[in-house]
Amino acid sequence: MGGSSSSQQAAQSETPTFFTQEELNKLKSEFETGGVEKVQPLLKKKVIGLKNTELNIAVTGDTGAGKSTFINAMRGLCSEDEGAAAVGTTETTMEPTGYSHPNLPNVRYWDLPGTGSPRFTAGSYLRKMQFQKYDFFIIVSACRFRENDANLAKEIKRLGKKFYFVRSKIDADLYCMQRERKEFDEVAEMEKIRSDCVSGLGKAGIPNPTVFLISSFEPDRYDFNRLKEALEGDLTNVKKRAFILALPIESVEIVQKKNEILKKDIWMFATLSGGVGAIPIPGLSLACDIGVLIGAIIHFQKCLGLDDASLHRLANRTGKPVEELKAAVKPHLLGEITPDIIVRIGWGTAVVTVSALELALDIVPVIGSIFGAGSSFLMTFKILRDVLKDLTESAERVVRVAFET
Repeated sequence: MGGSSSSQQAAQSETPTFFTQEELNKLKSEFETGGVEKVQPLLKKKVIGLKNTELNIAVTGDTGAGKSTFINAMRGLCSEDEGAAAVGTTETTMEPTGYSHPNLPNVRYWDLPGTGSPRFTAGSYLRKMQFQKYDFFIIVSACRFRENDANLAKEIKRLGKKFYFVRSKIDADLYCMQRERKEFDEVAEMEKIRSDCVSGLGKAGIPNPTVFLISSFEPDRYDFNRLKEALEGDLTNVKKRAFILALPIESVEIVQKKNEILKKDIWMFATLSGGVGAIPIPGLSLACDIGVLIGAIIHFQKCLGLDDASLHRLANRTGKPVEELKAAVKPHLLGEITPDIIVRIGWGTAVVTVSALELALDIVPVIGSIFGAGSSFLMTFKILRDVLKDLTESAERVVRVAFET
């Protein structure tokens, strides 16, 4: 693949804070010449940019391969949920169909029609499917992968993008085998299926392919977690951020990954809320832009799956009463976040003594230590940090309630 020189790539490389080095240098320069007032527009632009990061994931395979169920599972939806991809229907279109994430609409999964007839050519198919719009491709099959699948993968690779082979409905296959045989070894049977897929793809010209065996109805079993880790690992910094935040909360590990990402947003929200334009909040010795503060907490809620709609969807998927899930969340963090909630949270916030070291640990680049200990920035920072901690702990409890055996 062609690309920039190594020095250009280094200049544009993303830091762990989701800023490029060039952006960090600009922040520092603007602060030195104009203080917080000049920094705020840059941070507002960055927050909007991160929120609007697009991630487009193509899912291709023949009718009946389980594409729709897979797309729903990756978005934490059941087939009956609003916005779910229709399952069990006959494919009648040759156009890609996009399905947005319910809370992060710029993360989209695209259902691409199957490759079709023996006259299929990978190049013409990809052109018709608007190849360039997708960040990577997932090739799904409910049985053996075909020559068309291998040819499509080779063309995707030639054009410089990633692809992943997913063997779906593994639970149904294993269930049938178990019913038919007196002696049954699940691990051994999975390896036979995997080897068969790998062998077939190898004969079709794909050397040493990785094949993920999954059930879209059991995202915590088989290779589903390995697949998610592979997808995450191959994405760049900002795209990886969008992918992780869009994952359904199906494990404590996913909740913790989300928490680590959201912690890096706190200093930006605190600067926007507690800097220029801040106004006093009645009942609290704090001046801030209350809209920014509320918006940040709602964003944390949705990313951690603790908004009302997300909790209802999780209840539908797991068969647990939504009341049980809500009981695991701190009451003041359920439902609508209002100025009164902010005041209540602020009352519980001790005298602010956030040190420069604490700021550094939360990855506050360039300007983290320049705010005075009594500033509204530090108070707002601590409120958001404490709220995120409570939301994260609540999400971990929800996961345990939802998926306990």
